[in-house]
This record gives sequence, C-alpha cells and structure tokens, in this order.
Amino acid sequence: MAIEIKAPTFPESVADGTVATWHKQPGDAVKRDDLIVDIETDKVVLEVLATADGVLGAIVKNEGDTVLSDEVLGSIVEGGAAAAAPAAAAAPAAQAAAPAAQAAAPAGEGEDDPVAAPAARKIAEENGINIASVAGTGKGGRVTKEDVVAAVAAKKAAPAAAPAKAAAAPAAPVLAAGDRVEKRVPMTRVRATVAKRLVEAQSNMAMLTTFNEVDMTEVMALRSKYKDLFEKSHNGVRLGFMSFFVKATTEALKRFPAVNASIDGSDIVYHGYADIGVAVSSDRGLVVPVLRNAELMSLAEIEGGIAAYGKKARDGKLSMDEMTGGTFTITNGGTFGSMMSTPIVNPPQAAILGMHNILQRPMAINGQVVIRPMMYLALSYDHRLIDGKEAVSFLVAIKNLLEDPARLLLDI
Repeated sequence: MAIEIKAPTFPESVADGTVATWHKQPGDAVKRDDLIVDIETDKVVLEVLATADGVLGAIVKNEGDTVLSDEVLGSIVEGGAAAAAPAAAAAPAAQAAAPAAQAAAPAGEGEDDPVAAPAARKIAEENGINIASVAGTGKGGRVTKEDVVAAVAAKKAAPAAAPAKAAAAPAAPVLAAGDRVEKRVPMTRVRATVAKRLVEAQSNMAMLTTFNEVDMTEVMALRSKYKDLFEKSHNGVRLGFMSFFVKATTEALKRFPAVNASIDGSDIVYHGYADIGVAVSSDRGLVVPVLRNAELMSLAEIEGGIAAYGKKARDGKLSMDEMTGGTFTITNGGTFGSMMSTPIVNPPQAAILGMHNILQRPMAINGQVVIRPMMYLALSYDHRLIDGKEAVSFLVAIKNLLEDPARLLLDI
C-alpha cells in the first residue's frame, strides 16, 4: 500500500516552499518519524517525517522544485522494507544467472522491455535500473512498482562495484596559480526573501539612523560580580549582556510608545506589549526569533529564551510561529566585531536597535581622562512614524538605564 508524502500546511503568510533536501532516496527503508525531506520557506526550514514504516517509493517533487501547502512530494510503500530483504538476498543469484540467460537467447530476443506499470518504469529510470532485469510478480509477469522498489533496495544492499568506479574516477584537477574559478549556486529562499524585504524597506520607508554611545562599566561590573551565582541559581542559564539590553529596551518602549508602533495603511497601531525580535546567527544566515511579552520577563527568562532560540537556530528547528510577529528588533553586530552600522528596519516594525563591539576607550569623566568600556548604539527608525526627538530620547533612555542599572529596578 502506497502512502502519500505531503508538504506541511503553510500558514497564510507563506505562499509556497522549496524542496531543499531529500534525506532518503527511492528504495531506502524508512521507519515512522524518520526525517524524509526538508521544505524551505522564506522564514524557516520545515521537516517532513515518515508517517509509516516501509520503503520510499517515487519522488514527485525533486530538490529545488516549488511546492504548495499539502502538495504531494512522494510516497512510501508500506511494508516494503520486509519485501526488500528477500529480494536483496535473491539479487546476487539472479544477477549471476542473467549473463548466461542472455548468452543462450537467440539474437534480438529480450531486446523489448517486459510489460511494466508506468510508475515502475519511472522509478527504474530514476535509479538506473534495467527494467528487463526485474522479475515481474504482477498478473502475467507484469513488473509492478513494488518489484522495481525491491530491485532498487537490492541494488543498494548489494556490494556494488562502487570502489572500482571510485578508483577509476579522474582526480580533481590541480589549479595552477592564476586560475580564475567561479562557483554558481542558487540563492536560498531565505536569502532571496531577506534581500527583497530589505530593498522594500529602503524604498517604502523614510528611514533614518541616530547614534549614541553607552558606558558599559556598571553592567560589566554587575555581570562579573553575580554571573556565577546567577548561573547556579537559574539552572545553568548564563548571564549575558543581551538581557540587560532587552530589559532596558522594553522599559524605554513604555516611555516612547511610537517606537513600538507600526503603520497599517493609513492607521498607526500602538502595541500594548513588547514582542522583541533578537537576531541570532545560524548556518542559513541571521534569523530573528521573537521573545513574546519581553516586558514581563526576568533577566533569567530572557537569557534562557535567547539560548534556546540560538540552539534551535543552529539545529534548524525554529518553528514558523517563533519567527513571525515582533514589534521591535535588537541586533548585535558586536559579536562579529562591528564598531558601527546602520541596521535596516524590518517592516512593519518602526525601529531597530543595533549593538556593537565593546572597546576600551579614553573618556573625559569629571574633568579626568579615564579608560572605559564603551559601545556605540544605533537606532534606525521610520521617520514617517517617529520624530527625531522621540528617536534620540528613546536611545538616551536606553543609555541611562544601562549606565545605571539600578534604574531598571526602581523604574526611574
């Protein structure tokens, strides 16, 4: 019995996806909940799992093909794994007998393919199987799809001449000095979507950036003093700098609600909550999972949430819900050594905060030159919604809260 493999049901905000990677090939044995294929959308990679034990049958959608919600990707032949084992055992004998049979046959006999189902022929062609070498078990000796699937499995199981072929393969050419090599690869759906949205943001927004700098002395001293106790008290959650910035940002958003708003047509939508998107690095680029109701979270909850998102991003496990929404975004280019940048606002949000590298710099404090750990901050904002005074005051509020963290506790 063949069971269809279908693409996931995409949310309304996702029109389609792309087949990224098939982890199984036709004839491979699969077990229930095995990872079969990855579908890449403009937000995340969705995993499609096997719904039954069996053997992977025909693949309908190949890597790079565009798929719609719930579209058929391929099929699983239920119970096919059990049938593949005896076929694999019988394969060497059948292969050994084939040359003798061909030698004994009159000239021209056996040139025509036996009667075979269209699906069987397709699978045979895709896997380099000579349909004439497959013994048919259908009515009148007809070659069925299951017969070809079993033959594919037998071919994979048999000790083929792969080593010999590998030995005969020509070695990769040695590039001489001055050779100009180029490699062309298709742009991933995520990268293409990011590129499109960034261009749209710059085209449709009146985007400006304001800068300030923050003295990180107090935050660093607080972290140094309590990081071990913090980790011990919160089950291994480490105290970083990002939680201080998220906390300071949520407090500043309360004071300047326009920075937390968005434009919807001719309306301004003010959000009575702070869903903070935190840019996280992954193999597929920067992704921005969202901390929901960050204004209600403790430092430990913020750090734990960011750490969990970071692990999911590296493992490619972020869900669609975790990547959508957000009323404000924080990005930290300082982790890569950036000193100054102008981050681009992610529509429909109205602003984004950019953190940068912390460097020891000479500063004039009370008439004296002292060395302090300083960080540049950048706030890019949509000038259609946020006035310059609000943007500057918002950034100054974050600066004041970080330079005197007690303000976060006292709400001043």
